[in-house]
Amino acid sequence: MSEREDKMSRATVLVADDDRTIRRNLARLLGAEGYRALEAADGAEALERIRSGAVDAVLLDLKMPKLDGLDVLGELGPLLAELPVIVVTAFGGSAAAIEAMRRGAYDYVTKPFDLDDILLTLERALKQRALAAEVRALRADRVDDEAPGTGLVGDGPELVGRSPAMREVFKAIGRAAATEEPVLIVGESGTGKELAASALHRHSSRAAGPFVRVNCGALAEGLIESELFGHERGAFTGADRQRAGRFERAAGGTIFLDEVGELPASAQAKLLRVLQNHEFERVGGTETLRSNARVVSATHRDLPKEVAAGRFREDLYYRLNVVRITIPSLRERVEDVPPLAEVVLRALERKYGWSGLSLTAEALVRIESLPWPGNVRQLENVLARAAIAARGRAILPEHLDVDEPAASIVDEVLAADRAEAPLPLRALLADVERRAIQRALDACAGNRTRAAERLGISRRQLFDKIKEYDLKV
Repeated sequence: MSEREDKMSRATVLVADDDRTIRRNLARLLGAEGYRALEAADGAEALERIRSGAVDAVLLDLKMPKLDGLDVLGELGPLLAELPVIVVTAFGGSAAAIEAMRRGAYDYVTKPFDLDDILLTLERALKQRALAAEVRALRADRVDDEAPGTGLVGDGPELVGRSPAMREVFKAIGRAAATEEPVLIVGESGTGKELAASALHRHSSRAAGPFVRVNCGALAEGLIESELFGHERGAFTGADRQRAGRFERAAGGTIFLDEVGELPASAQAKLLRVLQNHEFERVGGTETLRSNARVVSATHRDLPKEVAAGRFREDLYYRLNVVRITIPSLRERVEDVPPLAEVVLRALERKYGWSGLSLTAEALVRIESLPWPGNVRQLENVLARAAIAARGRAILPEHLDVDEPAASIVDEVLAADRAEAPLPLRALLADVERRAIQRALDACAGNRTRAAERLGISRRQLFDKIKEYDLKV
């Protein structure tokens, strides 16, 4: 055992939890692993023990009397640069986890927790602490670390999840919230990119300012610049008055550019200028205006491919992609399906005044087994339909009306191909896509807006596909 590993095994760990059984069991576990364990039954006692200087790491419960875990983190301030605090929370929602990370927590685990997970997290934290101490000792110049800020926490819908993938998302949002840099949120349609952007705003120092949303894919190309930057009276037909754009309205807050990959080239150039110089002019105007809005953008497109194809500016991509947060698909975090379903059902109960709305065990098994290509949005829609079919009572498997058009189309293509030589994969996927789009157009009587919504893509994407496949509308 190296000298550093020996010091780590003899490290002093404070267990702060108001549940005596949990506190004692964790202390025994740590003792068996060679650590020295201290205990605190509330936040005030935890703070006192930490300030005594005899603590190397902390396991901190968020819900405690006198001072809760977030209050303790706030009181510790600069000490968190050297003291790893692992937060323990009983909730699968994002707010507490994000706020704890923003205030400087090293990591967090959720109850009921895995003991091996706690030990591994603690080991990583102590290793990082020891390495940081060695680096500081070797440096000739002292580097002052900035204390984590304290922003306002707003209300609003939350990202939900206990999976490792979502825990990484919460941590990334918490870290990004403490900065002012542009953030790019990527992920498939329906994964919750807007919720992530909203959470980032609520946990930032700009929480008291406006959160302005812009769906770039839903705006007609001729109106995008006016929406973003405003226009002067007489700038175009119908412009009967001066109008402030979204960047002006987002002053002091955050502007969220959803589906930023749909922006036309002219708007991309103006957006780049705002990111570089914080300056712009209204459409038809000559006065140079400034914007201090923080830019958070999102897309389901593969922007590097869009750059390579010449459809998206490379310099704009790098400006937007300073901090990148990837939201996993629902199939990548199937363990989050039950807590997500619970949140949806409780929201439906509140909305309609129902009581006793629930999933039977068989229905729960069913939703856990589905691939959910439409992600969380599809889960919400399916559960809403099921709740109505169940009249606000117990949801049975037969109430779960799940649209799986893509699967049936794939089956048709494969069945038609069995008697012939196999199609190359690219041709097969193109055939599936063509059929799915044509079915959506037929089902919506040629209404392109409704068809795009049904397919989960933007109108611009649908127009491109109609042209590519020469489809009938």
